[in-house]
Amino acid sequence: MRMLARFARRGGVFLVGVSLLVAGAAMLVLPGPGIAVILLGLVVLAREFSWARRALDWTRHRALRLKDQAQARMPGASQRSRTDPPGRDRPDQAA
Repeated sequence: MRMLARFARRGGVFLVGVSLLVAGAAMLVLPGPGIAVILLGLVVLAREFSWARRALDWTRHRALRLKDQAQARMPGASQRSRTDPPGRDRPDQAA
């Protein structure tokens, strides 16, 4: 009975995850939050499948790298340290 419940759960996770992936792919060309739905589909699939967990980890590392590259290209990025609180960039705006 446990095996049947495990297969049913795994099948349900697969169906929901793949449905979210397909809906997200459709939303890339149709109106809607396509990338967010694709990521949600990967999160659901990663609960049961190691290949989805690896894909989600790769996506997470890639997004962090892109964020760091974008921040490095921002004007004044070399002048500002990472420990400065946000909103304290200019002395005339200090509260």
